[in-house]
Parts: sequence; structure tokens; C-alpha cells
Amino acid sequence: MKLKFIPQHDQMDCGPACIAMVASYFGKQIPLHFLKENANLSREGVSLLSISELCEDIGFETYPAKLTLQTLDENGSLPCILHWNKNHFVVLLDVKKSLISGKKRYKIADPSHGMIWLSEKDFLKSWLSDGETGIALFVSPTNSFYQQTFPEEDKLSISFAMKYFKEHKNKFLFLSGMLLIGSCLSLVFPFLTQTLIDKGVNTKDVDLITIILVSQVVLYLGSITIEILRNWLMLYIGTRISISIISDFLKKMLLLPMGFFDTKMKGDFTQRIQDNERIEDFLTSQSLMTFFSMVTFLVFFGVLWYYNVTIVLIYSSLTALSLVWAQYWLKKREILDYYRFREKGQSQESVYEILNGVSEMKLNQFEDYKRQEWEGIQNKLFKTTFRILKVDQYQFSGFEFLNQLKNIFVTFFAALQVVKGNMTIGELLAISYIIGQLNSPVNQMISFFRSLQDAKLSLSRLNEVQNHEEEEKEGMKALELSNTHSEEERGITLNNVSFQYEGPKSQFVLKDVNLFIPEGKVTAIVGASGSGKTTLMKLLLKFYNPTQGTIHYNEDDILTLSPKSIRENYGVVMQDGFIFSDTIERNIATSEVEINTRKMENAVRVANISSFIDNLPLGYSTKIGAAGNGISGGQKQRVLIARAVYKNPHFILFDEATSALDAENEKIIHDNLQEFFKGKTVIIVAHRLSTVKNADQIIVLKNGAVVEKGNHQELVSRKADYYSLVKNQLELGN
Repeated sequence: MKLKFIPQHDQMDCGPACIAMVASYFGKQIPLHFLKENANLSREGVSLLSISELCEDIGFETYPAKLTLQTLDENGSLPCILHWNKNHFVVLLDVKKSLISGKKRYKIADPSHGMIWLSEKDFLKSWLSDGETGIALFVSPTNSFYQQTFPEEDKLSISFAMKYFKEHKNKFLFLSGMLLIGSCLSLVFPFLTQTLIDKGVNTKDVDLITIILVSQVVLYLGSITIEILRNWLMLYIGTRISISIISDFLKKMLLLPMGFFDTKMKGDFTQRIQDNERIEDFLTSQSLMTFFSMVTFLVFFGVLWYYNVTIVLIYSSLTALSLVWAQYWLKKREILDYYRFREKGQSQESVYEILNGVSEMKLNQFEDYKRQEWEGIQNKLFKTTFRILKVDQYQFSGFEFLNQLKNIFVTFFAALQVVKGNMTIGELLAISYIIGQLNSPVNQMISFFRSLQDAKLSLSRLNEVQNHEEEEKEGMKALELSNTHSEEERGITLNNVSFQYEGPKSQFVLKDVNLFIPEGKVTAIVGASGSGKTTLMKLLLKFYNPTQGTIHYNEDDILTLSPKSIRENYGVVMQDGFIFSDTIERNIATSEVEINTRKMENAVRVANISSFIDNLPLGYSTKIGAAGNGISGGQKQRVLIARAVYKNPHFILFDEATSALDAENEKIIHDNLQEFFKGKTVIIVAHRLSTVKNADQIIVLKNGAVVEKGNHQELVSRKADYYSLVKNQLELGN
């Protein structure tokens, strides 16, 4: 049995990629995206426990072990999955002893580097976790593995990208006509050259020479004009297609559930957008140029056949040899492209972190460390780029050598024919011109193969986004705010709700939560940090689905409701709320095209931010966010509160919405909000007593479970968990 190497697409994919490789060894091709969806990936990657569970789910028996190298060599069954450098996973394929030195060598399939052989010293350096032992996961297939059927990988093909041609069909036809005319013009040149020499120079006919030279000038001017028009049109079509491709990618990406984004780094998304650009390059410049280069090639090939069949055979055989050489090195280049993608993503992520964390780095003297970390990534990227350059140079040098060899042989043979009197000098020059014109399409073919390879690799990475299940599914219904329930029964009901981020055996963030959030009332949720408050909010917004239990909006199960319709009815201020790089008014009225002045003024009044806006030279049109004026934490929170108020939703959800405000601003906003809250279902997550004491009910969370319910007076009188949370504030109040 042979293992198929499967590279990781993103920085956190090494675990699923290793499982896919082991499965391929035992004869099953399991799509990487299927394994990733079932592997409980997080932004930190995947744990050995999750890998073991996933292996069992697909039909393997697993044997995790912490063992010495001697035990691994003597008793380990291969292939097995190894924990590598304490933050990565690889597959150990083979162990061999050198016949010459007697030293052992280890064959590793590293999803981020490819197939590599390591000496015992280098192997131990990466595998040992405590100096003496390392961690391995041994697997063996069961009958269940062979009986299971796995989904076939729904790969995106070039036909997926070809749909972008349709809206530019007329322009492509016009472009095709110009390229065809250009090919016909170039076809005239060899015959003009032959006529110039044989009938002009040899017979000393000056008039004919003049006519031919003028004709060549006119033809060159025509070719240049066609080239200019073609470049303009290609730029226009290429730009429009590029915008369409990237826009569709962003549209699709934004339809995916939050869990998809939890496992991705910013750099991974940036690189995928650049992948779209490679597809656009293939669709426009490479495809069209190659098509018409082939038309030119066939035309000149026919003309060469007309001149001499033997020259055609010499040319064809050496051209075929050069193409085989180039194709061989393309396969070598494929895997290196995956490494470059991964390392560029890491580089992007490192730069984002440096730019976003510059103040903290300066405060904690972390600049040198992060800069050196970035340099380390660049060194790895350089090594990969250098490896790609080596492959390209081998490919190009060999191709050029065979190409020049072909030109020399053809010229030599043609020269012999002239000496023997079988060919005129004019025909020799015409053949030389034709060979020169034929070389260009062959070179274009190599560029086309590279571009096609890049496009296919890019499509394989986009495959994960395009084929990922969207959170909005057909058949989901909109959230209805009115129903047959009595007013006392209307609201949000949670029955035995539990939630885990990382799979069946990971820690529960919420456990058996039962509570009722009545409609039109204020519910406060309190608890120590890490008690699960923010996670509960995200479940209510359907960012995630409960692991166990149910959530109902009135009588509707949240799983049957459209996530978009739920969020349309919420005004939310999260503790990590985001300010967009846009004007203040657009940050407040995010979704409305036409801004309602009355609603804007009311939102600004409630959020008590009018004095700040009035003192700005551009007022509401002042740009804030990363690309504009920096604002304080308190001003940011007031803009976020104004955003929620402007929306005037049925549900209000505030997660530590006033934590950055001073006491005076908090009191003013608190008083303003009381009027705004009337008739709305309000959920407040907070620590401050002033924010929660007037709530109709207070829910106390501890370690992911509900430990107390009641109003402020009831909970204080019990002197339990709620009292412990707020007692210092009570003493200050007294």
C-alpha cells in the first residue's frame, strides 16, 4: 500500500491532513474538508485527543502512547502519527538503517514540508517532548473503516471559473478577432522575406525591394496597433473579472458560520484572496494568449511543413522532448507552492499582530522578539522561494538548452540544403523567421502550464470556502415576534443547554443551563470571568448551535430559525465590538442606505455622545476607526450603544457595554436607556451593581451552570454567589 501525500491548506490543518494520509495508505481517499469539519478544530489547531476520536469515528482502532525511541523502533506499527515540535503533527512512514554507516534514517510525511528523510539526531530533536520520550498515535483499520463510505471530494474545476467569461462574451469575441488578424499579419512576413531575397536582392529589383519594405512597415504598424488595443481590452476584462471573482468569494465567505472563522488566521484569508488573483490571471492573459499562440503555432507549423518535412520532424521531436522536461519539473513545483502559501499566510499574520499590538509591544519591550519572529518566518519563506527558484531554473535551463539545440539543428540542416542546392537563401531566411515565430508559442505553452497549475492549486484552497455549508439553509423560517402565547409565556427558553467548543471530550463551557428570558423584561446575567456569559450570548445570536439541549424563541426551536432574521431583531453591544474605518454616522447607521436624521439624533442622545461629535470639525462625517481618528474606549462604547439604539430592535443584548465608561457618563446613559428599554426584551451581561440591580431578573452563572435566579433584593438576602460578586460594591454604596 502506498501513502498519498496531502499538504495542509491552512496553518491549523496538520492533524486532519495526517489522518487523510494514513487513510490513503489503507486505501481510502477521505476529503480534507470532511475531516476538518469533524475534527473540532480551533484557532490553536487540533489536540491529540480530537485526532484520536476522529480516527475512531472513521473506523480506526487507536493506541496513543508516550514511549522511547527504542520502543518505537522495536514495537511501533507504521504508519503512525507523531506529535512534532510540541505544536504540530506528522506521519512516520518508514525507518531504515543505512547499509554504509549503519545509522537509522526516518521517513516523515510532514503536511507543511512534504516527504523528508531525517537522521536519528534530527528526528529526536523534533519528536522528544521531555528529553526521553515522545508521543505517538498508532492506528489500525477495522472492518468499519472499510465498510464506511465517505463523501467524495467535490473539487472545483476550471469550468467553475469559466462562468466569468459569459458577461464579457462580446468583448472576448472582439479580442479574438483582433488576435486572429494579428496572426494572419504575422503569417505574411516569411513569404515577404523570401520574396525580398530571392526576387528582390538576387535580381537587383530596387522597386520590388522598396514595395516589400514599405509593406513590412505597414504590417508592423498594424501589428503594433492591434497589440495596443488588445492590451487595453485585456486590462479592462481582467479587472472586471478579478473584481467579480473576489466579490463572489467575499460574499460566499460572509455566508459561512462563525465556527469556520474560529479556525482561520487573517493571513490565510489574505492568501486566498491572492489565490483569486491567480485564477483571474489564468482566465484572462494566459488562456487567451495561449489559445491564439496555438493558432499561430499551427499556422506557422503548416507553413514549415510546406517548406520542408524533414525540418518539421526535427523540430517536432526536440520540441516534444523540451515539453516533457518542463512538465516533469512542474510536478516538483506543485508541493512547494503549498509551503509558500502557508508561509506567506504566517508572514501576513505576523505583520497584522505587530501593527495591531504596537502599543503593548512598546510597553512590554516585546519589539525585538516579535521582529526576530517575523525574520524567522521570512527566512523560512526565503528557503521555500529559493527551492522554487531552483526548480524553475532547472526547468527553464533545460528547456532553453533543448530549444537552442533544436534551433541549431534546424539551421544546420537548412544550411546544408542551401549548399546542396535544394533550398534558396530566401527560403533559409524564411525558415529561420518561422522557427523564431514557433518558439514564442512553445514558451507561452510553458507559461500556460505554470498558470494552469497555479489556478488548480488555488482552486483546491478555495474549494474549502466554496463547498462549506452556509449558515442560512433552505427551509429556515424568519423569527416571528407575535404568536398565540400569552404575554407571560412569551420569551426565550433554554432547556438543558450545554456547549463545548472543541468536541465531545473537551471541557463544557455551559452545562445543563435552564432559564427563561421573559419578553419585554430586563434580564441581567452575572458571573465571574470565564463563567460562560459571552458564550451564552453567542448561542442566543446563533453564532453557534448548542451541543446539547434546546433554545426556543417563543415556540420556535432556534435550529429552525434563520440566523439573519434573529440578528435583524437584535441590537447588540459586545465587549469586543468593532469600529469600522468609516464616518461616525455610517458606524451608527450601519445597514441603512438612507440615514434617518431623527433616529440618528435620538441614538446619539441616548448614548450621550453628542458633545463629542459636535466638537469635531466634520461632525457626523468625521472618519473614525483604523483609517481615521483614534477614539477612546469610552467613546467607542458610546458609538456602539448608539448603533444598537439606532437599530431600534425588539431584543437588546449588552455584554459589558458600559465597562469603559466613567461613573458620570454611565449614569446618564443608564437613565437614558431606561426609557429606550420599555417594551423590549433586554439581556445585560455586566459586573457593575449599578447596571444590574434594577433588572427584573438576575441570572448568576458559575463554571457554566446557573446557580442562582431572582431579583436584586432576593439574591442579596440569600448571601450566596450573587452577594459574593457584588459585596464590595454594596459596601461602597453603603
